[in-house]
Amino acid sequence: MHILSTSFGLLTIITLIISSCASNAQTISLEVVEAFPNLSFGQPTDIQNAGDGSNRLFVCDKRGRIHVFDNDPEATESSVFLDIRDRVVTTSEMGLLGLAFHPNYEENGYFYMNYNVRRGNSLFTIISRMSVDDEDPDRANPSSELILMEFIQPFVNHDGGQIAFGPDDGYLYIATGDGGSGGDPLNAGQDLRSLLGKILRIDVDDPDDGMNYGIPETNPFAGNSHYAQEIWAWGLRNPWRFSFDPPTGRLWAADVGQDLYEEVSIIEKGGNYGWRITEGWHCFNPSNNCDSIGLIGPVWEYGRSEGASITGGFVYRGSNTPELEGMYVYSDFVSGRVWALDYKSGDDVTNILIENTDLAISTLGIDEDNELYLGEFNDGRLYKLADPPGSVDDHEKAGATLHSAIPNPATDRITIPYEMNARTDWGKR
Repeated sequence: MHILSTSFGLLTIITLIISSCASNAQTISLEVVEAFPNLSFGQPTDIQNAGDGSNRLFVCDKRGRIHVFDNDPEATESSVFLDIRDRVVTTSEMGLLGLAFHPNYEENGYFYMNYNVRRGNSLFTIISRMSVDDEDPDRANPSSELILMEFIQPFVNHDGGQIAFGPDDGYLYIATGDGGSGGDPLNAGQDLRSLLGKILRIDVDDPDDGMNYGIPETNPFAGNSHYAQEIWAWGLRNPWRFSFDPPTGRLWAADVGQDLYEEVSIIEKGGNYGWRITEGWHCFNPSNNCDSIGLIGPVWEYGRSEGASITGGFVYRGSNTPELEGMYVYSDFVSGRVWALDYKSGDDVTNILIENTDLAISTLGIDEDNELYLGEFNDGRLYKLADPPGSVDDHEKAGATLHSAIPNPATDRITIPYEMNARTDWGKR
C-alpha cells in the first residue's frame, strides 16, 4: 500500500534508475490464441465459472444474455443460460456487466447480476439475484429474480460492473463507477453519501430489516447513517474489473483513467484511492498542489503511450503457464496489450509485456482450475495464453517495464513505442 503523506507539491520523487533494457528486461514467451475456436458470445463483458465441479464456463453478453458451455476446446455449441435482453439497456457502456455465483451455488442455485435498466427518463444499476432452473442446470429461472439494490446512474458511462464474493468473508463486493460524463462532475468518488465511485460490500445471506441485503458490521461506515454504509473503499473512477487472489486475500482492481493514466490498485478496507483529486499518482482536480494526504496510490500505472482503457485482471494461480504464477495478468481494451505484473511488495514491481495484440479485450476470467481466459469485445471470442509453436526463438520476445511505483512512472520506465488504434465504438470506459 502506498499512502501519500504530503501534498504532491512537496512529495519527494523517488525513481528507479535502469541502466539498460537488456540487462534488466524479463521475458515471458507466451502468445494469445483462441481458446474455443467454434464459439462466440456477442460482446463479452464477464467470464465466470460456477464453482460447482461441472467445469462449465459462463459468458455475459453486454446485450443481455448469459451463455454456458462445457470447458472443452473442441466445444461446438453453447446454451443460453439466461436472456434478459428485454429489460437491459445497452446505451454506451451500459448493459449486462457482471455475474457472480453464490459460494454455495451447488446447494442453493443462486447467482447474481449487475446490469442497467431504463425507467422513464432515468437510468439505473440493478444488483439482483436469480436461481437456476430446478430441472435444467444449463438454464436459469428468469421469474425467480429478487432485486437486492438499485441506484440511479446520472450518465451513460462509468457504470463499474464487476461483482464477486469475497473468498474469506462470503460477502458480495460490487464495483461502481463515478456515474460518468467526464472529470466526475458530481464529485461522486469522494462523496461518502453516494454509492458511485466505490467498491461496495453487502451481505446477501442475512438481510437487514426492510432490505434485501445486509450491511456487514465490519464495513467502514456500518452504523453511521451520515454515510453510505455499503461502502468498502472509495475514490475510484471506473473500476470496471476487479478480482480476488485467494492465497493472499488481496482484492485487485483495475481503474480506468480519465485523460492520462490507467491504474492497478490493491483495495483495502476504508481506502481512499484518490479520484477525482488524483489520477494515478498525479494531481487531477486541482491540477497542481492537490492535497493527497491519506490517499492510497496505485501499485502500478501506465500512460497513453501504452494504452487508454485498462481491463483487469487476475493473479494467475493455474498450472498451464507456470511462468505466470503469482503475477497479475491484465490488458488494455484500446491498445490490445497484455501484461503480467509481478508485484512483491511496496515498490518492488515489474511489469512484463506478454504480447501486443490487435484484440479489444473487454474482460478476463478464470475456470475452475484457475486457468485464464480473455474476452474479445468485437469478435465475441474467448482467448487464452499458450506457449508459442516451435522454439522460443520463433516467438518475438516481449519486453519488461520496471517501476518503483513512486510517484510518477513517466520518469523511470522503459517502453517500446507503437501505434495505438481503437477497434470499437464502445468508447473510452
